[in-house]
Amino acid sequence: MSDNRAGEEVDVTKEWRATQGQKSAATRLRLFAAIAWLIAIGGEVAGIVLLYQHKFDHGNLPLLIGILVGIAIFAIAGSLMWKAANKHDPARQSDKARFFFQNQLGAIITLIAFLPLIVLIFMDKDMDPKNKKIAGGVGVVLAAVATLIGVSWHPPSVEQYTQDMNKCAAEIKASQPTTDCSPEVADQAKAIAQDSATVADATKDAAHPAGQDVVYWIAPENGAKKAATPHVFHICQGVSPLRDKTVHEGSVTQAYSENATRITKQIPMEQKQCGFASANSAKAAEPQAG
Repeated sequence: MSDNRAGEEVDVTKEWRATQGQKSAATRLRLFAAIAWLIAIGGEVAGIVLLYQHKFDHGNLPLLIGILVGIAIFAIAGSLMWKAANKHDPARQSDKARFFFQNQLGAIITLIAFLPLIVLIFMDKDMDPKNKKIAGGVGVVLAAVATLIGVSWHPPSVEQYTQDMNKCAAEIKASQPTTDCSPEVADQAKAIAQDSATVADATKDAAHPAGQDVVYWIAPENGAKKAATPHVFHICQGVSPLRDKTVHEGSVTQAYSENATRITKQIPMEQKQCGFASANSAKAAEPQAG
């Protein structure tokens, strides 16, 4: 029962894919995140070197705490930028290993940037005990805060964006409040809704004054459920590109589900071949009241 309800509520017609702009933004953010993490790890290395040089044995506590704070700042900055990149270009939840590491990389890097230095602080036998407790305590708190910020508690996924995209498209088509149209999925959802509106406008006739949600496309190869490459869908079966082809018929939604995701660019020509142009012309020629 629950599976059936899920299928009714979420009409997944086309898999979400990051646009070129989203991919570019994600790449820039990941580059900046990597730089921030390298600086954080560089701060850790500097702290370790100074520890081995006994710079903190009897003083320089503010310097050591400053290093720890700097590590935290750059680790957190890197994590926030990495999370923002994942919103633009998320991983697939079905790829469990990549999904985990891509989304939790901020927490992992933060631990790497903190743990060795904190362990060495507590193990240092030459440092003043009071300073050791203060520096070690500050390091533990900063590491915990930065790691928690680095954790992605509700990570985005391709699957989630696919569901959101199609919910958003359904809301647009139904002229409902677009509660599911986040910036990440809105452009693709608008394209789906626009295709449906274009088909409806192109298929208006006397019997269907509001148009139809029926299109035609080449069936997937070898009886597959979904075509390996994107196909074009058309407004009737009698158009030239579909002659002598195995054709499937259905709604725009069904066309998308079989990877027929591109609307024909020859709508005026197909209207003539399908008989819609004459019906629309006749309606336009009718005298208007008033």
